[in-house]
Amino acid sequence: MTSTLDLLIKNVSVVLADQADPVRVDIGVKDGRIARLEADIPADEAAKVVDGRGRVAFPGVVDAHQHWGIYNPLETDTATESRACAQGGVTTALNYMRTGQYYLNKGGPYAEFFPQVLEATEGKSLVDYAFHLAPMSKEHIGELPDIVSDFGVSSFKIFMFYGSHGLHGRSSNQSDFLMIPEDERYDYAHFEFVMRGVQKAREAHPELADQISLSLHCETAEIMSAYTKMVEEEGTLTGLEAYSASRPPHSEGLAVTIASYLAHETGLPNINLLHLTSAKAVEAALLMAKTFPHINFRREVTVGHLLADIHTAHGIGGKVNPPLRPREDVEALWQHVVDGEIDWVVSDHACCREELKFGDPADDVFLAKSGFGGAEYLLAGMVSEGRKRGLSFGRIAELTAANPAQRFGLNSKGAIKVGLDADIALVDTDQTWTVRAEDSESTQEYTPFEGFELTAKVTDTFLRGTQILTDGKVTGTPGAGQYVRRPSA
Repeated sequence: MTSTLDLLIKNVSVVLADQADPVRVDIGVKDGRIARLEADIPADEAAKVVDGRGRVAFPGVVDAHQHWGIYNPLETDTATESRACAQGGVTTALNYMRTGQYYLNKGGPYAEFFPQVLEATEGKSLVDYAFHLAPMSKEHIGELPDIVSDFGVSSFKIFMFYGSHGLHGRSSNQSDFLMIPEDERYDYAHFEFVMRGVQKAREAHPELADQISLSLHCETAEIMSAYTKMVEEEGTLTGLEAYSASRPPHSEGLAVTIASYLAHETGLPNINLLHLTSAKAVEAALLMAKTFPHINFRREVTVGHLLADIHTAHGIGGKVNPPLRPREDVEALWQHVVDGEIDWVVSDHACCREELKFGDPADDVFLAKSGFGGAEYLLAGMVSEGRKRGLSFGRIAELTAANPAQRFGLNSKGAIKVGLDADIALVDTDQTWTVRAEDSESTQEYTPFEGFELTAKVTDTFLRGTQILTDGKVTGTPGAGQYVRRPSA
């Protein structure tokens, strides 16, 4: 008989949309989309049959926070770090991108800059990808409506700590670092005008307005600068403990409060509070949600801040912005996750190789670069640690796929559901393994999770019905992934 399906995945328990527990059904795929979800679909109805070997089928992870090209050439990271994505069950990577130092090391309008980004990534990624863009200058703010229509970018970002801080610490010359005109400042006034600009973009595209949003990295430059000086002068703290103290949690809480009031002032309703790391940061975020109920806040945490603390992370390779925190903050984050007060979990993947990561001396945390990879551990880490705390598989799927897909206009992704893209991650929920950097597909030679024991592992990944990870090995080819314009159909 003629095959009616391109792919049939059998012998799996499927995490379906809006269901806490997986269901024993087969997954039928046609033309890259999920066509059937039924028990016992006959094998002879498919051109290809994959035995899921009893694995749990999760929707492919929508990792809403990555940084391809921040430390390595963008075209290089697109190829190598998308392999790490496939290894971790990530099928869509949303990358934050801006002008200025790092990334392409260029300034200028996005009308000229972003086509270079798309050219550098085209045909190189193993997974689907999109970008959030940061308006760094007055010129960028004016471009926002056109960025939505011309490039399919529907989400934007503010780095609040860049006021007098660079990527890794104090910055003495903001204009050079950010590559903005000398008569402009990247400060609270600019943040306000960015919000007004995003709101104008929403008004220019009313049919897309619900899926146009602004994300904020919430730390306060003035607090961080003062505390960095205090920590360095006192000299009693070292390593990640010192770095956490130099960027204290109340700096996050203050920035969340300021950002929230500015959103209220400007009438911008869709606000994403990125990588909240501490009890104080989430406390402030929840308080602002009650204070301004007309603002549709979303709250994000990273898998790094849920897995590691300042004492368990493997060395100062765990330096990241905002910092890893003490264990009590880690447990506070988990409690908020369990209580349903966190909307999605991301990797904040930023591959930084050893020759760039560590300064001289190598153990000085203030000389090290900020950021590390982690996409390859996102889903496995959430299943491993989430189950210990009573999270259902359905809730993990919401945190890693459904919620970010909905917020960021990825309307064909985020769930195993008939009609959506056949993006699927098979997870062995009974496999205990030890994290080793040498086993990662990333070009980063270390990981702050070195030696961590996880109790679940991604074994197979499918992107729009094409298998790109098979039995733990990358089998997809570069270019399998596509740039996704948003909001998507």
